[in-house]
Parts: sequence; structure tokens; C-alpha cells
Amino acid sequence: MKTIEGKVVVLGAQGVGKTSLVVRYIGKMFSHHISPTIGASFFTCNINVDDTRVRLQVWDTAGQERFRSMAPMYYRNANAALLVFDITQQTSFASIKSWVKELQRNVEEPLVLCVVGNKTDLESQRKVTREEAEQYATSIAATYFESSALNDSGIEDVFLCCASGMITLSQDKLVKTLRVTPLNQEREGSRNQLHQLPVNEKPPLCC
Repeated sequence: MKTIEGKVVVLGAQGVGKTSLVVRYIGKMFSHHISPTIGASFFTCNINVDDTRVRLQVWDTAGQERFRSMAPMYYRNANAALLVFDITQQTSFASIKSWVKELQRNVEEPLVLCVVGNKTDLESQRKVTREEAEQYATSIAATYFESSALNDSGIEDVFLCCASGMITLSQDKLVKTLRVTPLNQEREGSRNQLHQLPVNEKPPLCC
């Protein structure tokens, strides 16, 4: 059995539920009163896929425009990106398109891309159709998911897709930033962890 360690960056406009998705997945909890992310939050989690353990380093970035200039610091050396929008806000869907362009300009290696339409619990207020989102995801070679942090639906599939995608990336000779090690050489501390970084603190290098 081997371990693959890679970096996932979570991108999207303010208020689309990026932090709620992360907290729901790692902490199995939901709160209506999560404060806006300042800078970025960082957590690690392990997912077993067949005979491979995938360790994800997940960077939940701030959605506020005033933190936009800091984004390259967080998505540098990323192996996967979750592009999250709110299905009830057309402007949040448009926002992920600008993030994709930025990733294409600044990330040299192949990326696992997941477009995530969040807040399906507000289906009656939907402004972005599934068909429109799926067409866009296909156009950028991404996988499309819909989710609800409130109802805990669809989120596990998103992270499983990231893990499976990284296993595929590990077989690509062009990918240098993934860390692959035999399981018996793993570092200690394999449990999921969540960390809040001060806005002026630089993150540790992923790879």
C-alpha cells in the first residue's frame, strides 16, 4: 500500500459555502454562524481508495475581494481545485470562471478540477441550472457535483473524486508536486486536522 499526498484549493465567491463544505466533511457538523474565512484555513484528511491512501492538504480560501491578491500563495503547487458556487446566485457561478482562468495562467501542472454547485437545499430559489453548470464543467474538463452542507449531501463524492484524480495524476510523468511514499514511511499524525491561519502568515510549502 502506498500514500499519495497532494494539495487541494477551494475557490469561490464570498458566501457560497466553501467553509461549510469543508467543516461538514472533516468535522461532520454544520453551523449557520460560520465566520468569513480570513486569509485561508488549512486541513488534512486521509481517504483510502483501493490499495492507496490519499492524503489531501485542503486550503479553504477567503472569498472576499480584498484577499484576492493573496490567492496565488494558496493555490501554488495545487493538484486539485474545488470551484464552488451557490446555485441561487448567478454571479457566484460567473465568479468561478475567472478563477479557472487564473489557475490556467498560474498553475503549470495538470489539475483535478471539480465544479461544485452548493446549497441544493435552496432548490426552489435556483438560478443556475444543472445543465448550464454541467456544460461549463465539461468545457474545462472538470467533474460537476451538487451539494448541500446543510443536508450533508454530495460532499463526500467531491473529495473522493479529488482523491481518485490524484491517483491518476500520480501516474503522469509531468506531475512533480505529488508526494508518493510507501505506507510504512508515513509521518505520524494521520488524523484529520483543521487549522486557521492568520491573514499575514504564509502557508507551509505543499510539495
